[in-house]
Amino acid sequence: MDEGRDFAVTQMRNSVEKLGSSAEGYEDPTLMRFLIARSMEADKAAKMFVQWRKWRAAMVPNGFIIESEVADELETRKIFLQGLSQDKYPVMIVQTKKHFPANDQIQFKKFVVYLLDKTIASAFNGREIGNEKLIGVIDLQNISYRNIDARALITGFQFLQAYYPDRLAKCYMLHMPWFFVSVWRLVSRFLEKATLEKIVIVSNEDERRKFIREVGEEVLPEEYGGRAKLVAIQDVQLTPLEN
Repeated sequence: MDEGRDFAVTQMRNSVEKLGSSAEGYEDPTLMRFLIARSMEADKAAKMFVQWRKWRAAMVPNGFIIESEVADELETRKIFLQGLSQDKYPVMIVQTKKHFPANDQIQFKKFVVYLLDKTIASAFNGREIGNEKLIGVIDLQNISYRNIDARALITGFQFLQAYYPDRLAKCYMLHMPWFFVSVWRLVSRFLEKATLEKIVIVSNEDERRKFIREVGEEVLPEEYGGRAKLVAIQDVQLTPLEN
């Protein structure tokens, strides 16, 4: 890191201590994610970091979500983890046609943590460096009104914004039907500008080819123009991500 970033990280560590917490044990790349999310303002980044630590301790007291806690969500086999993109980002695919609004919102929130943690962990085999990002692919093909769940989308993106700062490299949305456009407009109101800038709605052949090129045929399943097979996230074996 350059001197300006080193200074910002030092300021942030001091601000965290002033808030009665500690950044000990967290490397500079992890703290930089919070600084980037808060426009390099140390006090705001420190506040975000402290809130994240409190949230993490409450939501994931054991350091990771075990699959039995999210069994109902995993049963649908709607999330897939495909390996690393051309830029070495793990690729997570969501098939929304298999999703239905959750009756248990607590379990759904844990499920969001489970899938984000596992996707990020797949980039470094369980050893946190701190600056890993992910690519999300939201496939809206063949969805019906029963699959529409604005609340779930808002929860997922808000978790990324508040608790996984600077983790999203890009999010591709495929096969968006006309009746989903109004839902997306609603969801977009809850997203920060920095998040919206990373979302690509693939709507024509040129954009589809660019999507395939950027992610990589070796990683993308055949259904999306690649050469790989779909791999359900629960079938991927990794070392659990620790706090």
